[in-house]
Formats: sequence, C-alpha cells, structure tokens
Amino acid sequence: MDLLSNKWIVNVLICCFFIGVGCNSVEKKIYVHLNYTVPCVRLLNATHQIGCQSSLSGNVGVLHVLESEDNLDWVLSKGPNPPYLVILEAALFTRSIMMKLKNGSNRVAGVAVVAPNTNPTEPFSPYTTCPNENTGVYTEKYDPAYAHCNVTVWNPLGNGLAYEEFDFPIFSLKDDNDTQVIRQCFLDHNQVVNGSAPQYPLCAMQLYSHMSAVTDTATCMRRNDINFSISPEGVCDPLGDSNVWASSRPINTTQKGHKNSENVIIAAARLDSRSFFFDIAPGAQSSVTGFVSLLAAAHALRNATQEAPPNRTILYTFFQGETFDYIGSSRMVYDMENNQFAVDLDNVHSVLEVGQVGLRSDSQLWLHSDPVSRRNSSVNDEVRKLIENLQVASKDLNVTVNQPQASQPLPPSSFQRFLRARPIPGIVIEDHQSVFTNRYYESMYDNAEYLNISYPSNLTADEQLEHITETATALTEVATMVARALYIQAGGEESRLPSITAEARLVTRMLYSLLIKSNNSWFQEIIPSEFMSRLTEKPTNFYVGVANWQSSEPTFLVQYLLANLTGTVVNVTKEDCQHQREDDKDKESHHLYHYMWVQGSVPPNGTQRESFCVRSTVHLSKALSPAFDPLKEYTSTEYSTWTESRWKTIKGRIFLVASHELEVSLRQSG
Repeated sequence: MDLLSNKWIVNVLICCFFIGVGCNSVEKKIYVHLNYTVPCVRLLNATHQIGCQSSLSGNVGVLHVLESEDNLDWVLSKGPNPPYLVILEAALFTRSIMMKLKNGSNRVAGVAVVAPNTNPTEPFSPYTTCPNENTGVYTEKYDPAYAHCNVTVWNPLGNGLAYEEFDFPIFSLKDDNDTQVIRQCFLDHNQVVNGSAPQYPLCAMQLYSHMSAVTDTATCMRRNDINFSISPEGVCDPLGDSNVWASSRPINTTQKGHKNSENVIIAAARLDSRSFFFDIAPGAQSSVTGFVSLLAAAHALRNATQEAPPNRTILYTFFQGETFDYIGSSRMVYDMENNQFAVDLDNVHSVLEVGQVGLRSDSQLWLHSDPVSRRNSSVNDEVRKLIENLQVASKDLNVTVNQPQASQPLPPSSFQRFLRARPIPGIVIEDHQSVFTNRYYESMYDNAEYLNISYPSNLTADEQLEHITETATALTEVATMVARALYIQAGGEESRLPSITAEARLVTRMLYSLLIKSNNSWFQEIIPSEFMSRLTEKPTNFYVGVANWQSSEPTFLVQYLLANLTGTVVNVTKEDCQHQREDDKDKESHHLYHYMWVQGSVPPNGTQRESFCVRSTVHLSKALSPAFDPLKEYTSTEYSTWTESRWKTIKGRIFLVASHELEVSLRQSG
C-alpha cells in the first residue's frame, strides 16, 4: 500500500477519527510508535513548578528537523503549518535555542532531542550554577559573604535548563532506527526546498506526557488530600527514598538517640544524581566516583576494624536525594536532633565526605573545609588533625592532597547540613580546587565514557566485569587513602596502615555493575533470588524518584554491596537468616545486625547456586524530607519541598497527515 497516497491517508484518518470502526488494526498501519522515549517531567517545590508536559490528549505538530539556530525562524515565524514539533540534534540542545522555543511556544508543539551515541565535545550542564543554593549552610544568617555562591560559583557551566518550566513536552530519543525513520519522514515530506513550503501530506509527531500536578507542592499536596477523600488517586508525590548506612562495630538500632561513650566518625557520600530527562541519570562523576570509593574503603577496613578496633566507630553513610536540597542528609540530621536515629549529634566527632573524585589532575585531591566554623579554635584544631591524618594516609600512594585557600567555602556537600545544625569538624574530598572539573554535571553525558571507562571489543561480559580500567586503578588509590585516614581518625594505630589497602578488582567490578549493567554474574551472587528482576542490562538511573515502599535501584544495589563488603558470612539456616537471628533462641542480634540470605554462586561442577547468609550492620533510614513527614510544612524554607507530578501515559508516535483540517482534528481528539 502506498503511504504517500493522499486518498489512502484521508480514508484511514476518517476511519480512525470519525467512524471509529476497526481503528486498532488501522492504527498499526499508519502510526510508527517510538520505542525509546524518555520525557522531561514536572517537578514542584514550595514556590513554583519546573519541567515539561503535554496536553491531556498529547501534543501534535508537524515535524521540523532543526539544522542550526539560524533555522529557527521557520519554526517561530515563517513556517506556514504550525505548530511544529522540533527535532534537535544534541549539539543544538542549548539554553539559547530552548529559551527561544519556549518564548515562541504558541508555534511549538514539543521538542525531541536525539541523544547521541557518544558524548559531545562541548560541555553541557542543565543544572544551576550554584547547586542547592538556599538549603546548604551558607545563608545570610550563617555568613552573608558566602551566601548564594558569592565567593565561588561552583558550576559555572550550568545553564539552568533543568530548572525552567516548559509548557510543551520535551523527550529524549535514542539515536537508533526510530530516529532514522523520523529523519527520513522529514526528508520525504517536510523539507523546505529553496524556501518553498512543503505540501501535504506532511510528517507529524505526537508526544504524550500530561502531568497531573500544577502550581507548587503545597497546591498538589492539598489536592492529594482532597482526592484521597474521594478516590486514592493523587496528583504528586514527595521525592525521597532511603539512606544506606553501616557501622564499623554494632550499634543498637532499637534504642534511638544518644549513646553514652559512643564517638562516631561519619564517612559520607551521596547516592543520587539527575539530568534534564527523567530516566537518564548516570551520575558517573557527580556521585558514583565518590560512593564507590567509600564502598571500597569500607571493605578495606573490614579486617582492620575487627582485628584491632579503633576507639571511635566509623559510620558509613550513603545519602539519597542530595541533588534536591539535601533530602537524605537533612533527614538524618533531623532524626539525630529528635532522637529518631541510632545516635545523636552529640555522638558525632567529625565528618569525612567523599565527593567528585574521578577527574583528578596530576593525581591531586583537594581537602575542603568550612572557614566559618573554623573560627572556633577547637573546631579548627580538629580539622587540622583530620587534614594531617589525610596527609599521612596519602603517603606512598599515587595521590597528592592539597588545601584550597583558607577563605574558600565548602563545595555543595552533605556535610553542609550537619554544619547547619552545629559546628562539627569535617573535610570534603574533591578533585577540584575551586569550580567543578565536571563538564557534564547532572547531565546524561556524565557517564562511563566521560570517565574513560571502556573495554576491549573482544572481551565477554564476564571478562569486562573483571577488566581493571585505569579509572578503577585511580579510584582504588583514593579508596585506600580514605580507608587509612578513617582508621587513624577513629583512633587506630598508624602502624597498621600498610595492611589497609583497597582492591582494584572490587572497584572495577562496581564501576562496571553501576555504569554499564547491573545484571551480571557478580551482582547475581550477592542479592536474594527474589530480587533478580531488579537487575538491568543498562546503566543505573541515579535519579532519586518518589518515596514509596520499595527502595530505588541505587539504594537497593548499595545496600547489598555494603552488606557483602563489610559483613560476615554466618552458618545459619535460611529460616533463621530471614527471621533476623542466629537461632530460634536468639532474641538480641536483630537489635545490632541485619541478616540477608543471598543467592551465592554456582560451583564449577555444580548446577545450583550455593546460597548463604550475610550478617552485617547495614541498615536503611528515611531519606524523606521532614517538610513532608512529620512536619507537613509544604512551604518550608528549611527543608526540601520537592515533589514529582504523577502521569498516566508517556509515549510518542509519528504519522502522515493529509491536510491542515485533519491535523486540527487530530490535535483536538488525541
């Protein structure tokens, strides 16, 4: 059948939109449904909404492949068949072009960005220039000289696109067969030749991403309450998840609040990231390099802290939702202040946080501290000791540690939320002296390629898992330094430091599992069989998502990683393991430990996995902003108020439309 026949197209569309008979079979013939579409979604906070959405029936527009910024005139003024659905190559997905499209939105039905198979040469960060500007420690009250990134603009490449509101849908399309069909459809039917407008039939696209929530968080949460009285269908949900934490020695988690004689060193890293698009947040440099280094450090410390326990306890903490105004760290601080956590702030001796550490120049790392709290002599003395410990720990390693100038504030970090509560000694380790080295901060290009993680083409998946990359080697050095510094900071003997060494094989396995695919032989061994479906064939999405009964993929993976890396295999039955006990008489262990029954591996000559029980001190705690629970203060300026709108349908499709009248009918009917 000739798809270019006007008569055929008119008859088909009349069938579909005016008669309604046999349309399911007809639809398959006239629509090309796009297989890989990732939308920009709507987010809301205390003051406004950001993101994108379509109309309830989806937005329809004539396809126009933008060739350059100069070509925008056709979309915004000259083209005779608006509205247009604009196809952008990644290089044209800039703030300049997007703001022009936004301002001419009565002629723009939507935008589809073709995600490239390789990273662009130009930097791209859709985040703001001053991340978490209003919820860190540097407020007008703390010290106005440091507020609003007055001293250091940390992310100067940030174009802020992810914090704009667009009243049309914006999708990311994978550069594959779908996009080839789109390009060909445009060339065949819509291309402007010598300034002449193309004639019908025209190639059109429809994008569905209608968002239920509007205005701000207070409005949508109020509507949730109203709707719930009628039906359980809400319009938005708070962003949030769970923090993952473990201690170098058991802490009673049933008894909340202050622990006498307990002194803890908080070793922190953040878990989450984001990008402009909902389901693409690889976070390789922004989050993965930091928390992988900390996981490897925790593993390196397992034997040392058991054989020669230091005086202080090391609390490994992995915070969720930090991208959105420090959700996880602010919640832990709140719980510590209100006796809802295993320890309180009086138990905290100091903080060592591992930030972005994957792009070191000349093997340098920078030790950032807070100049305001260091005006207190006792805090300053402890910070100096921590710096000295890091210098000692870096000896004989391919790591050089330096300090930025004394007047420079802390970069965006979870530690800021602890300082917001009280002056606590601490250091944030970064690979940048001042502004971020990350050229793709919080974007879809902050991926394995950016960290130069690649594998020889002749390797199998299992061989790639074991292949030690240069990036893994470099991060292993960072992890070793962090582990040794934590040990002596906790009061351990310096003479034991040479025996504390991170494993490159472990680091390379984690990088592969998180940045390439989690569904691999190693991860299959360290999780329960019922969670196999959660492993994927693609990079992990580190967007925090909404708070619900099931942890996100990053939280789930880090929980089991941390347990297997710091825990002990115990000889107990599956039943006792799943009941959190050593045996049926054990009534105490569940206060101190968490037990996990994991699949294990298949022995060389076997056919079935040899499962086992892991006992660890790994726990989950809430990473839900106190603004939602328990305060219900949806206009809070103290805590994160970010919510995500709900939606019903996310999809895209292309088709030919025979006339302007028929196009209007299609837009109205959806």
